[in-house]
Amino acid sequence: MARVPSVDPEELPEEYRDLVISKLQGKPVNVYAALGNNPEVLAGTRAFLSSLWESSGLPDRERELVILLASAENGCRYEWHQHVRIGGDAGVTREEMAAIADGDFDAFDDGEALLLRYAHAALGREVDDALHDEFVAARDESTAVGVASLANGYSSLAGVIDALGVELEEGEEFAGWDPRE
Repeated sequence: MARVPSVDPEELPEEYRDLVISKLQGKPVNVYAALGNNPEVLAGTRAFLSSLWESSGLPDRERELVILLASAENGCRYEWHQHVRIGGDAGVTREEMAAIADGDFDAFDDGEALLLRYAHAALGREVDDALHDEFVAARDESTAVGVASLANGYSSLAGVIDALGVELEEGEEFAGWDPRE
């Protein structure tokens, strides 16, 4: 059950109203409507997530692999559910999503498996020098910063979603940790 009310965009000062609306869906979404209870935090969160989304150094598909991983590792149903659709649009298959939820990176090519191992280690605060050096040799320092920030930024968002009790949008059913079912 939601712990804070969903804020209607019309209840917000004009400069914050569009922030409750998903750029992808073109309508208000519960996570932003919950954050709208503190418009300044909503604005900062949207700016932060946009920078991670746009500047991580990853193409859309790989960005979604990392976000799905962070969602799964945090057990964040809302975030996972949202990114099953977004990830699918970016080319992530339902089989790959199920593999991520199971922590099985063998379903991916070497480059994506390395990406997922690095993001997983970043989420667990277990990046060691060898893994970092391997990742930077395959990508670069900028992408290492982007991936660690993306994974942990969405991990942070999962914590906020959990604390506020954000529920799926009305009429939607959870996609499932194995969205093939």
